[in-house]
Amino acid sequence: MNDLHATAGAAGAAAGERAVSPARRATRSIVGGSIGNLIEWYDFHVYTTFSVYFAASFFPRENRTIQLLSTAAVFALGFLLRPIGSWLIGLYADRRGRRAGLTLSVVLMCGGSLAIGLCPAYAQIGLAAPFVLLLSRLVQGFSLGGEYGASSVYLSEIAKPGHRGFYTSFHYVTLILGQLLATLVQVVLQELVFSRAQLDAWGWRVPFLIGAALALVAWWVRRNIDETPDFRHLSETAKRGVGLGELRHHKRAVALVFGITTGGTLAFFTYTVYMHSYLVNTVGLNPERAAWVSLSTLTLFMVVQPLFGAISDLVGRRPLLIAFGVGGTFGTWPLLAALAHTRSETAAFVLLSAALLIVCGYTSVCSLAKAELFPTRLRALGVGVPYSIATALFGGTAGYAGLWFKSIGHEAGFYLYASACIACTLVAALCLRRGDSKMPA
Repeated sequence: MNDLHATAGAAGAAAGERAVSPARRATRSIVGGSIGNLIEWYDFHVYTTFSVYFAASFFPRENRTIQLLSTAAVFALGFLLRPIGSWLIGLYADRRGRRAGLTLSVVLMCGGSLAIGLCPAYAQIGLAAPFVLLLSRLVQGFSLGGEYGASSVYLSEIAKPGHRGFYTSFHYVTLILGQLLATLVQVVLQELVFSRAQLDAWGWRVPFLIGAALALVAWWVRRNIDETPDFRHLSETAKRGVGLGELRHHKRAVALVFGITTGGTLAFFTYTVYMHSYLVNTVGLNPERAAWVSLSTLTLFMVVQPLFGAISDLVGRRPLLIAFGVGGTFGTWPLLAALAHTRSETAAFVLLSAALLIVCGYTSVCSLAKAELFPTRLRALGVGVPYSIATALFGGTAGYAGLWFKSIGHEAGFYLYASACIACTLVAALCLRRGDSKMPA
């Protein structure tokens, strides 16, 4: 009788494990496929925010402005390596597997953060210090270039048909979460843990070491995720035949990815990264109030991504991209102009929330819409390269463009520029066809 009970218990446990296993695997796949974006944007904000503290550690102390310009130049150079990273890591992911590409990307992220956090100061090793900083940022830029294509493709391929929009929407959930986490670390370290003198001396190293630790966690998660069925079904001949030259046979898909990204990346950078400066310099909010408006709107933006992704599973990617294109092309100028003339935190929250809800039409589906344009054997490379180039040209320069137009007294010129870029996304979305999808229904 005891044996019968034991057998029955074992069978029940096995059945229970089988019942929860698919859900656990799905969660692990979503986390593993998207966690690199969290680290990317955490590093992005940590570098820009803490540069006022670590600039003197890497560059001569004679001129504070030159120190900050030097750190900004190093940051910008990291963007130049993104297209190269998207090419080589995308090629690696198309030949060796999505999991292999994701794991390589996050290892490089870890190395870059760790090198910055542990590097001796200029006073100790001289010119070797800024060289290490530059090399670390180049490595990070290289890895981040490959991250987008590999993670976009992984999430789109691992999802079941009919749920791909929901799955891939977490690409931007973790991306926004990285921004929020970096802001939280900043507030805690500045307000509760370190004095200004401690941050200048050594406290600035802590957020970079936290970034390295996060990357190690991501590496551990990613080495245990499943490879995608699409890649497993590829023949060895198809994998070996992948190369950058193959993109010439998919010129239309490459152009569509570039066009979709042009306005989408500029809108995203404008309403997230540049918006804090805009709220302070143009709207006139003090930095603390601006920070709360940004944090609250970003939280809302993050939470609604899966909802928009699920909607795309019902109506398709094209309608949401068109909605973003129309709303962004004709709504950017009125929204930014209205923001510029308000002095109320509540009004700023409402207007910025409205803008970000429009941007959801891009962020929730862009990864999947791009992945669906390419065959499996070329998907990571095809998505990553045109995306990285468009992001370097339009996304990474959004803040600079906004400040430049303001400096010459024609801030409305930036509104027109942003609207024109988003119109490119609208044109690309209108050019999408039902037959463009290379993924099984």
